[in-house]
Amino acid sequence: MLLQIEHDTYYRFEAPQRYTIQTLRFTPKNDPVQQIMRWGIRANSNGFMPQFEDSFGNITHTLALDRPHEDVRITVSGEVLTRDTGGVFGFGTEILPIAVYLRETDLTVADPEMIEFAEQLRGGARGAELTEIDLMHRLSDAIADKVAYQIGQTHSETAASEAFAKEQGVCQDHAHIFVACARRLGVPARYVSGYMWHDPHSGDGEAAHAWAEAYIPDLGWVGFDPSNRQCPTEAYVRMAVGLDYRGAAPILGLRHGGGDEEMEVKVRIAQARAVNQS
Repeated sequence: MLLQIEHDTYYRFEAPQRYTIQTLRFTPKNDPVQQIMRWGIRANSNGFMPQFEDSFGNITHTLALDRPHEDVRITVSGEVLTRDTGGVFGFGTEILPIAVYLRETDLTVADPEMIEFAEQLRGGARGAELTEIDLMHRLSDAIADKVAYQIGQTHSETAASEAFAKEQGVCQDHAHIFVACARRLGVPARYVSGYMWHDPHSGDGEAAHAWAEAYIPDLGWVGFDPSNRQCPTEAYVRMAVGLDYRGAAPILGLRHGGGDEEMEVKVRIAQARAVNQS
């Protein structure tokens, strides 16, 4: 599937800012499930924006504005050719040891209730040994049943345990809960940020999205999306991975200048045209 993506982020500040620095993970990579046909990223004309690859292998830009400014605009656009691999990303090229993805973070600590929830999923195999891939499918479905998708109940710094206790959250919370529980079950897991295209006739929205990946020895990384009760398909575009949201967030930064700010985000995802894939 060939997907066209436009993502515009606009910050407006109450008072002029002396300095702003932001880490941007807005550039996808060619990988086993997608091919970047074209891509561009633009920001304020007076901004310095070097590119590098972070420790997770994400293409990252650092936007630095060191002159007085009243707003920041970041625009990305491009086309990505995607493949449906049944959720299997594969092995890729790892920079960090796989064991790193067993490490808890502030946002992915599993509390006693979550540990009990995860451990109970091991049961019910009826004499047959439950494989890791089956266990991860079971975990994804259980999270979808337990935590209702509800906008406005959580925010970007909500920990997995808090969303789990509320039994409400969005895709970020589902991904954090999955990652936290998978790690407690001994399965390396990571957070994925990106986009998901919805058929315009389905009535669903189209926006930035988040899901999780678990490492299965015979398959490599496999994606799971509890929010949509499925594994990623050709409708998904991967942008960045990390131990949690903070490691894969599209934008993280700070500013000096005081005052409040307003942020406006517009995302458009469209299917460009039918493409024959070999």
